[in-house]
Amino acid sequence: FASISDDRSEFNPARYYTYHILIEEDKIDTVIFESVSFLRNAHQDFFPPFSSNKIGAVDPEALRFYNDKIIWSDEGLRQLQTGDTVLVNPRVFLAEKNGYFLDTFQLPDIFHMSANQSGPRNNGGFEGLAISADKQFVYVSTEEPLLNDGPRAGLGDSSAIVRIMKVEIKSKKAVAQFAYRIEPVAHPVNPPNGFRVNGISDILFWDLDHLLVVERSYSTGRLSCTIRVYLADISNAQDISGINSLHNVPVSILPKKLLLNMDTLGVFTDNIEGVTFGPRLSNGKRSLIFIADNNFNPFERNQLLLFEVNE
Repeated sequence: FASISDDRSEFNPARYYTYHILIEEDKIDTVIFESVSFLRNAHQDFFPPFSSNKIGAVDPEALRFYNDKIIWSDEGLRQLQTGDTVLVNPRVFLAEKNGYFLDTFQLPDIFHMSANQSGPRNNGGFEGLAISADKQFVYVSTEEPLLNDGPRAGLGDSSAIVRIMKVEIKSKKAVAQFAYRIEPVAHPVNPPNGFRVNGISDILFWDLDHLLVVERSYSTGRLSCTIRVYLADISNAQDISGINSLHNVPVSILPKKLLLNMDTLGVFTDNIEGVTFGPRLSNGKRSLIFIADNNFNPFERNQLLLFEVNE
C-alpha cells in the first residue's frame, strides 16, 4: 500500500510512504512501513517548506499507482491578504515511483486559482483521485464547489455541487467534467460561527461505470468526523466542461446511492481521506480499507478501517 503525506514540507520534504498491512483472521494485525519516497518538482528538487516559499511549495492530497509510475495531486493555494496575495494553481503530477518528476497534466482554466469569485476555494481543491478500471483515464475531484459554482455545503441543505474531472492519461488533457452534489454538513456547529465543512475526500473506481465517493463532514465542537460513502453512476454523465458556473444552472447530477454512514457504526471516525481495495477476505469477498489523516494534531488519530464488501 502507499499513502501520501499532506505535509507541505514543514516537517520533512513532501513525500509518500509504502507499507504492508498484515491482515489476520479478517482483522488488521500489523502495519509495517517499508519505504519513504520524496516527491520532486520539475527541477528534480525537493519542494520547499510552505513557510519559506509559498509559491514553490506543494500541498499533496492524493496518490495512486499507475503501472510503474505514480499520479498524485496538489491542492494549490489561494491566499488573499492585503499586500500578500498568493495564488498557486492546483496540479496533478505524473512521477516515477521514486518521486522524481515526469510531467503535469493540462488542466482547464476553470480550475486555476483566482483572486476573484472563481476557481477553487482555498483548501478545497483536488482532494480525490482515481484511475479508471481500464487505466485510460485519471479522475480528479475537488473537495468543495468552485467559487463560481455556488455556495459550500451548509446545515440542512444539499445544494452544493462539486466537479469531477476526467483526464486522458496518454494525452494528459482533460476530456470531460461531471457534476456531483454533496450532502449537507452532518452536525450542528458549536459555537454556531465555528468551522464546518462537507466535501469529497477521496474517490475510487468500483467498476467501469461507478465511482466510490467518500464524503467527509466535520463540525467544530465534535471530535468525530461523519464519513458517508456513496456509489456514483457515471455511465450517462453529462459533460459540464463548457459551463462556467453551475450556480442556479440546471445540469444533470451524477446519480448516487448511499452505501455506508460511519456514524451508525458506534466507533470513533477521524479525518478519513483515503480509500482503496484490500485483499480478498477468508470468505472470498473483497475488502475496502479507509485511512485517516491526523493533521499532525495530538487530538486527532491515524486510523485504518477494514470493511467487507457485499456485492
